[in-house]
Amino acid sequence: MGNLVAIVGRPNVGKSTLFNRLTQTRQAIVNEQAGTTRDRQYGKAEWCGQEFSIVDTGGWVVNSDDIFEGEIRKQVLLAVEEADVILFVVDVMNGVTDLDMDVATILRKSDKPIVLVANKTDNNEQRYYAAEFYSLGLGDPLCVSAATGSGTGDLLDVVVSHFRKDAGEAIEENIPRFAVVGRPNVGKSSLMNAFIGEDRHIVTDIAGTTRDSIYTRYDKFGFDFYLVDTAGIRKKNKVNEDLEYYSVIRSIRAIESSDVCILMLDATRGIEAQDLNIFSLIQKNSKGLVVVVNKWDLVEDKSTIVIKTFEEAIRHRLAPFVDFPIVFASALTKQRILKILEMAKQTYQNRTMRIATRKLNEELLPIIEATPPPMTKGKMIKIKYITQLPSTQVPSFVFFANLPQYVKEPYKRFLENKIRERWSFTGTPINIYIRQK
Repeated sequence: MGNLVAIVGRPNVGKSTLFNRLTQTRQAIVNEQAGTTRDRQYGKAEWCGQEFSIVDTGGWVVNSDDIFEGEIRKQVLLAVEEADVILFVVDVMNGVTDLDMDVATILRKSDKPIVLVANKTDNNEQRYYAAEFYSLGLGDPLCVSAATGSGTGDLLDVVVSHFRKDAGEAIEENIPRFAVVGRPNVGKSSLMNAFIGEDRHIVTDIAGTTRDSIYTRYDKFGFDFYLVDTAGIRKKNKVNEDLEYYSVIRSIRAIESSDVCILMLDATRGIEAQDLNIFSLIQKNSKGLVVVVNKWDLVEDKSTIVIKTFEEAIRHRLAPFVDFPIVFASALTKQRILKILEMAKQTYQNRTMRIATRKLNEELLPIIEATPPPMTKGKMIKIKYITQLPSTQVPSFVFFANLPQYVKEPYKRFLENKIRERWSFTGTPINIYIRQK
């Protein structure tokens, strides 16, 4: 289980800038239009050989100026509940505000490691100002400047020192791990219960070293796999139910520790921003995907036309990745729940499929010759040889070309589609690399 680091603090203290600095991206474009997919608050970072995830709780709320205290308190409570280490960002230029005091009060009650980050410390004189943050009762303020990057190395050293030393869970490597994810109230627990049935005793729980993820070994109807369950262990915390991004932060661990994600949608509600956010987490982590349209028993008209329209709408919203199975099911009436498991198992097998180099070249080279990459700057681009990389997490193919830098995204997508037409990679992402011959 990876470690999760959450960034909290009031608006405009530089949380997004710090997030960008630590994940080394420019994802959090400040004042982006509302309503675009907001994956800009989740990223991965690595320090001293330790990989971990970072969530910026501030970025989830559009136009954060008018966020009142209550909303920020909720964010902090959510972070305390979910994360392993919390970075509390304050602004040296502004000093301690009432809102900082509020946040500190919540954090002092938690048993999680808290790192107090005094941001915008751009010169030595400002280091003296940082002293007033001792009054928050959270120990030494660490002076950093997220904008210039000064002090971030020391910050990361401190963060990594707080990580749980994971003993690793005693799970068998070659057994697939499935996670059921989706918005609140979409029927995740009903589906879990439908899978496991009331015969809890055929389920062997392996209590993880982490208190918040459990792999349930499931061996029934000829299926053998682990169900990653993160929600089942915890009391439902009412404070978060109405937070829009609650389910996304909740899903991070489940998605990261699985091979295939079963993304549940609500047949009565269609696809909402929340579903897209969870989908983009699955994509970012390159996991297998099975989409389940739940509560299908509540839909009056089940004609083929309705099913087709539904499927097209889903694929359209999740494009450009469209090659995944969609199952119309009902966790309540247990309709088609075995079909879900079959699809998940198939997706897992597709992820691990290897194609012989000879076959790849026999099938794809004639196609590439017939439709070569478009000429660029008057140069012919030739692809001579194709091979699949051994033992990668996601099926990955290397195309060797004379001018790899001229092969653009659209052509890579063309190649991916040709691979998918010939071999079954349904449900799993594919990587296409173009390398120098």
